[in-house]
Amino acid sequence: MSILIAPKISKNTIKIWYYFEWGKAKGQRVSTGIFTYTKPKNQIEKNHNKEALAILEIKRSQMILDHQAAGSFYVPVHKIKSNFLDFYSDFVKKNCIIGNRHLEGSYNAFKKFIEKDFISAVEIDENECENFRNYLLEHFNGETPSNYFHRFKKVIKAATRKGYFKINPAEDIKSKSRKNFRIKEILTIEEYQQLMNTQCLNYEVKKAFVVSLYTGLRWTDIKTLSWIMVGETSIKLNQNKTEVALEIPLHEIAKVIMGNRKTGLVFQLPTAQGANKILGQWCKDAGLKKHITWHCARHSFSVLLQRGGTDTATVAGMLGHTSTKYVHKTYKRYQLDAAENAIKLLPARENPGKHENNEN
Repeated sequence: MSILIAPKISKNTIKIWYYFEWGKAKGQRVSTGIFTYTKPKNQIEKNHNKEALAILEIKRSQMILDHQAAGSFYVPVHKIKSNFLDFYSDFVKKNCIIGNRHLEGSYNAFKKFIEKDFISAVEIDENECENFRNYLLEHFNGETPSNYFHRFKKVIKAATRKGYFKINPAEDIKSKSRKNFRIKEILTIEEYQQLMNTQCLNYEVKKAFVVSLYTGLRWTDIKTLSWIMVGETSIKLNQNKTEVALEIPLHEIAKVIMGNRKTGLVFQLPTAQGANKILGQWCKDAGLKKHITWHCARHSFSVLLQRGGTDTATVAGMLGHTSTKYVHKTYKRYQLDAAENAIKLLPARENPGKHENNEN
């Protein structure tokens, strides 16, 4: 295939712009974005012209190779990124789904795993893929290791199709999940009241946690909650974790706890670690024998709404989820008091002694 370099002088005749042309039909002429000066005035412009023409020749050669490789399994070297992290990053940008951070999370985890800014495709073999899978299992709980490795496998599969690997090194390695060591606790209505009737060492932490109990907001959202996000009847914000827009109706108690409208942040809070430490002491002072963290407020909010009869789609929306999957899987959980009430619904024998007499 022959590709010609076609020049075109600009309207002011100062520059010459160049195109690649391989026919007269539509789509057989493309702009290169490269120009030279028609009459270079100094050495800088002369050097520019020399380098521009050299680049044109390189790009023309690459284009010829691309056309010749079409339909074959050969991938021209210029299309392969030397740093596999660049390919991974590009894949994330092109395939990331709003509300789903697993692909981006897998990329960030892989960067931490390799502990460097450069890795070639040659270094990524089956053993390295398995090591990454094990790294995820060591550093993440629940379904996260499986979700992250599943996305990593998609990246490797795409890279194999692009010619980075002759054989997919991750194909035979299964994604695995890791069971949480501790199931997150939830608070009952009675325990809600116990907490609110107990003094806390840090009143800002108490206010913020109670508002989380009545809104389901994550720590990252409650810490950065500003008055501009708080309306008369609801809170509107873009979630820090997912960047998904969320609007939550305000309970009267939440309004009272937040107090009069001001400017800036609604709560003046310490670090996440400091807040959880204060929260732990507060729960202990309230007589709660549970391991309560900030995320327990979100769990409690979800479970109590569901037990009150709120449908899962509404609960998912109030939590800022894009589907009901995690409400069903993560938040809807077994509770002893609910089980005891369910047991009471089972039919009872009318006369237990009647059957005993018959046996005698």
